[in-house]
Amino acid sequence: MIIADLTTDDPQAPANVDAWVRKYAGQYQVPEQVVRRIIDVESAGNPGAVSKKGAIGLMQLMPGTAKDLGVDPFDPEQNIHGGVKYFRQMLDRFGDQELALAAYNAGPGAVARYGGVPPFRETQNYVNRVLSYRDAYTSR
Repeated sequence: MIIADLTTDDPQAPANVDAWVRKYAGQYQVPEQVVRRIIDVESAGNPGAVSKKGAIGLMQLMPGTAKDLGVDPFDPEQNIHGGVKYFRQMLDRFGDQELALAAYNAGPGAVARYGGVPPFRETQNYVNRVLSYRDAYTSR
């Protein structure tokens, strides 16, 4: 997803999403490009996305996680806020972007149980996709 620089009153417009990414990435000291790649991989930038497993919005928050974070996962700004905050929590817990991404996808319990990225194809692909996007955007 390339976030366009548009001026609009639509709260789901790309310019607003970009502003929220900057705001919350800065607040939680998370690289903006990683947040953007999580959004790309999780929802392809669709704020109305709902997965088969029930994950909601741009950053695909599970309802229980959103509740624990005190955010409405259907509100795009709150979804980004919650997603970045949760990713920061995973970074703090595991101390490594790769493990934090694995925990974001498979849950922190799975990462702890396996002592690293779980041997789940979905999680391994997810981590690789986010990191490859991150690396592509970092080199620009």
